[in-house]
Amino acid sequence: MPEPQKPAAKGDKAAAAPADKKEKPASEEDAQPAGANSEPRDELPPDDHAPGEGPQTSELTGLFVERPESVTATKGKDITFVAKVDSSNLLRKPTMKWLKGKWLDLGSKAGKHLQFKETYDRNTKIYTYEMSIIKVVDGDAGGYRCEVTSKDKCDSCTFEVSVQAVQEDQQDNILEAFKRSGDAGEDAGELDFSALLKKREKKQQGPKEEVDVWEILKDARPCDYEKIAFQYGITDLRGMLKRLKKMKMESKKSDAFLSKLDSAYSVDKGKKIQLTVEVADPDVAVTWLKNGQEIKPSAKYVFESVGNKRTLTINKCNLSDDAAYECVIGEEKCFTEVFVKEPPVTITKLLDDVHTVVGEKVEFEVEVSEEGANVKWMKDGVELNRETAGSKYRFKKDGKRHILIINEATKEDVGMYYAFTNGGESKAELEVEDKELEVLQSIADLTVKSAEQAVFKCEVSDEKVTGKWFKDGVEVQASDRIKMTHIGRTHKLTIDDVKPSDAGDYTFVPDGYALSLSAKLNFLEIKIDYVPRQDPPKIHLDTSSTGNKNVITVVAGNKLRLDVEITGEPAPTVCWMKGDQVVAEDEGRVRVETRKTLSSFVIEGAEKADEGNYSITVNNPAGEDNVQLFIKIVDVPNPPENVKCTSVGEDCATITWDPPAFDGGVPIKGYLMERKKIGSSRWTKLNFDVYESNTYEAKKMIEGVLYEMRVFAVNGIGISQPSESSKPFMPIAPTSEPTRLTVDDVTDTTCALKWRPPEKIGAGGINGYIIEYCKEGSDQWVQANEVPVEKNQFRVKNLPAGEKMLFRVVAVNLAGRSPPATLSQAVTIREIMENPKIRLPRNLRTKLIKLVGEKVNLVIPFQGKPRPVVTWFKDDIPMDDKTVGTRTSEVDTILFIRSAERAHSGKYTLCVQIENMSDSADIHIQVVEKPGPPIAVRVTDVWGFNAALEWKPPKNDGNCEIIGYTIQKSDMKTKEWFTVYEHNRRPSCTVSDLVMGNEYSFRVFSENICGLSDEAGISKNTAVITKTGLEHNPSPFKEKDMSHSPKFTAPLVDRSVVAGYTTAISCAVRGNPKPKIIWMKNNMIIGEDPKFLIQNNQGVLTLNIRKPSQFDGGRYSCRAINDLGQAEVECKLEVRVAQEKGEEAKK
Repeated sequence: MPEPQKPAAKGDKAAAAPADKKEKPASEEDAQPAGANSEPRDELPPDDHAPGEGPQTSELTGLFVERPESVTATKGKDITFVAKVDSSNLLRKPTMKWLKGKWLDLGSKAGKHLQFKETYDRNTKIYTYEMSIIKVVDGDAGGYRCEVTSKDKCDSCTFEVSVQAVQEDQQDNILEAFKRSGDAGEDAGELDFSALLKKREKKQQGPKEEVDVWEILKDARPCDYEKIAFQYGITDLRGMLKRLKKMKMESKKSDAFLSKLDSAYSVDKGKKIQLTVEVADPDVAVTWLKNGQEIKPSAKYVFESVGNKRTLTINKCNLSDDAAYECVIGEEKCFTEVFVKEPPVTITKLLDDVHTVVGEKVEFEVEVSEEGANVKWMKDGVELNRETAGSKYRFKKDGKRHILIINEATKEDVGMYYAFTNGGESKAELEVEDKELEVLQSIADLTVKSAEQAVFKCEVSDEKVTGKWFKDGVEVQASDRIKMTHIGRTHKLTIDDVKPSDAGDYTFVPDGYALSLSAKLNFLEIKIDYVPRQDPPKIHLDTSSTGNKNVITVVAGNKLRLDVEITGEPAPTVCWMKGDQVVAEDEGRVRVETRKTLSSFVIEGAEKADEGNYSITVNNPAGEDNVQLFIKIVDVPNPPENVKCTSVGEDCATITWDPPAFDGGVPIKGYLMERKKIGSSRWTKLNFDVYESNTYEAKKMIEGVLYEMRVFAVNGIGISQPSESSKPFMPIAPTSEPTRLTVDDVTDTTCALKWRPPEKIGAGGINGYIIEYCKEGSDQWVQANEVPVEKNQFRVKNLPAGEKMLFRVVAVNLAGRSPPATLSQAVTIREIMENPKIRLPRNLRTKLIKLVGEKVNLVIPFQGKPRPVVTWFKDDIPMDDKTVGTRTSEVDTILFIRSAERAHSGKYTLCVQIENMSDSADIHIQVVEKPGPPIAVRVTDVWGFNAALEWKPPKNDGNCEIIGYTIQKSDMKTKEWFTVYEHNRRPSCTVSDLVMGNEYSFRVFSENICGLSDEAGISKNTAVITKTGLEHNPSPFKEKDMSHSPKFTAPLVDRSVVAGYTTAISCAVRGNPKPKIIWMKNNMIIGEDPKFLIQNNQGVLTLNIRKPSQFDGGRYSCRAINDLGQAEVECKLEVRVAQEKGEEAKK
């Protein structure tokens, strides 16, 4: 990247320093009158005062705070231009255009060579626009312009780009510097010695006025062509001469076309364009060509023929229509080029930040302004595409939506992701955390009998997790009797036909997690002893594993199967009851299943209504047994309630909520929070570990953006449904403290304060200011204003006289109060004596001149305490003129006259007095009008073609000095007046150049500072110019002899040239008759040698030598011969080889 020549730009970006912001000095504000042309006092607009008093000023700034500067770029390097726009005073987002030349919009040329970037700083409200030129080429040189518009505001700036060759160190081997142009091999092209040229630093030059070199060349002499080309940097002299020759050729008028196509047309993509020519023959047929191929009529290309006009209409232009077009009539053609401008693609929906866990699928979605646009994805500065991304990333397009998909997120994917278009960019951050495995249902101990089935079942949060089963530390292998299944989040170990050897400790270990679930399998041996006697019934129910005796807890939605062993002889009858109702033995959701010695109580899909007291009663002839049970149904909790934002900060917010109305029968463990931006559909998790408190401070938020929150409750069973979203809230911060708090004025009961706005305001803005005061030594602050004031000044009233008071000011916005700005010292409340003084504006220190009928409005400020007594005098007499009004306030006095008359002229004296102290100022007013006409205008003498006039000054001089007269004459035949003299100072003049035989009348206007008089003084007599006899004797015409011998007007000049480069020597000769020209080398006439080309253009003689060698050096002479004589000039031509120059450079 080249260093720009301007010192203000550094690094890879050429940018101008921000424009200086100048504040108007206070002294100038005070001295500036309140308006000499303003309305009279009773018609003046009300003073814009604060609740206290005093006006305030506003500061104006431009749109650009940083402008791109002109630079010199190195060919093949990259260069970046930066422009910054302040949008704090704009109602909508500004629009930026980069242009080259007068009309070429560079936004349509965005691609690999031209790249555009736009960023926005929310804190400073500054848009930054960047234009990058990748690998600068010679064609990038020229003038550029950037324009920014926003509704009714606009601004623009221009800059230049010049391209220089890459600077290389002098090569040690001089032969390596010899190279040939072209790519056809070592013998192709011409020798190029540019590497041997000495590199020079370009001198810093100021801005130059743009000139048209070709206009200069067209008007220049041929002998000056080389000098002009060197001055303006034209190196291709042969190409310059060819182009100049074409420009000087008169264009042949077309017989077929009355008007041809313009040289170029420009059209926006998707619009239509019409190409129109006017032909001479209204019946002739035309052919339209595009890039040399004939165009056929279609819906896209429409041909029209109306009279002499032929029109080609191209509908819905696209990039393929950017081409060269021709209109052909017979052998004649006219050409044009059509440029299709493609509008830049902007991003209409920005990327959202994503917070996820390892293994989850991540999608970044962005929406652009146009379908089919190209979007470039990057991660941390590295481009992501289909070739380099592999199977990890997938790219999806759906109309205007572009989606980047990460199939399974890992910790390596953490970073900042960007989406770029040629008209904007967006970024989002991806945060990935390790995923924690949660056990939703653990395995339970089992007690089974021989030949029965044992089923261990557990449920984890991730359905993709696999695991292994162990028995007493040894991995369990599947067989016909032992089966292991994994369906969704549920893992099962099923053992059929249980044997005593199956008893032991069983453990499930998830793969990849430091977690294990264990349970015990107890084998129950049944021994049957024959007892010939009756046994009372017995209920064998063990509920010790539930933690609370005779209380069974069931998760809502799960199945409960309670197997109860019953013993007794004879077999007892079993009765299950819920409260007072008997549970039926049928196929219902709640049922009882009875086998020989086993009674099973089953609830399919437990519900909250199933909770209650249950009892089982068994009896036989030998007795009865009863057991009471309580079945507790637990579930996930209800959502939290009343989620709201209680306070906000610059990038944070405090959220509170109420616990759920129903905790699911299990204590609440904590809460999970999510947030999202308004307008977005993606919720971002704020925590992965449960948060126990009901108050949470959300951080890492963007100031000025609307958010909403929702909360989940978590208990031992699971996670609740999300709460209702909170009302939208915006993170904003209180402003910083006000600055420059000072005391402006103090009286015996009031104190006027002034301050400046806070340095840091933020997105919340300022609602107003609150002023507080307290006595020195006290901490009881009293608020002086009930409603915040918007002005930056305030007068605190009703203060105790003689007390020392402290004052402070705080700024208020939606986020609350700012830190206070406090006076460093206490202020004593007492009247301050100040001598009266008149601050007379500068324009009133000299005589004030007004026209009759104009308004006079003089505002004169003064100072003094207590309030001075103001008195006006005219010509040292107290003013008692009812047409002159006065109005006085505490700080100024106004003198106004609705319609000035000449009688109002005079000296006005203003006097301000406090007790025995006073001050006065004189104001001189002169009311003027146009003067009257001069009097006694007469012709005093007439001689030859002259007439003498005299007059007297006008009686009415308009109350000011007569500065001149305007004299006009009129021919009595035509009666038309013509001005002879203007601003004539004397009351007399002499009118010359009068026409013989005419009679003239004269009139005179008087003039003062108001202008010419409305009427003129007309001469009482006339001037008659009499005719006299005249005779003209012309001298005889003598033809001049133009013949002369040849003479060289420009000689040959000695030259030193490089071998291999075509050169020319020239001179100029004149003579009559036209002389014969002979060129000689070393006194040998140059004949028809094809190496030499001899030209004679209007006496300019040129000898062109094609690719001279060392043998072409010597003395060249040119001889001109005619009948009257001959002349000869000569020069020396030295041909240097490149090796000789290389040796001189080494020396």
